[in-house]
Amino acid sequence: MAKGYQANRERQEQIGALGKALAKRAGFACEWCEGKEDLRPWDYRPDEEPSEETLALLCGRCREMADGRRGDLHELREIRNALWSPVPAVAEGVARVLAKSKEAWVREAIEESFIDEAVKVQLLK
Repeated sequence: MAKGYQANRERQEQIGALGKALAKRAGFACEWCEGKEDLRPWDYRPDEEPSEETLALLCGRCREMADGRRGDLHELREIRNALWSPVPAVAEGVARVLAKSKEAWVREAIEESFIDEAVKVQLLK
């Protein structure tokens, strides 16, 4: 148990060290909805080494959606512009949240986005 605790602590320290760069990149706002409250890094690829490519700065509401809460249509429309971010954690992360909705506009937005084609295929099957 001590090994797992120590590894998690080290990972959190690595993520924390990237916090200022993330905040600057994001303009000190949520990278999905542009909200300014309760901003924290969200780890898109927890199995990989933390980097600016694998982390997104999200507000509490968007972190909840990223972690599995289904967003309502208003929330989904509010975050769809993040699909065009050049940062994989931002664009692919929001695409995974949007893909849970069966709305036609969601499928169209994902198809038109610049996210990796393999990710699109996985999400739209």
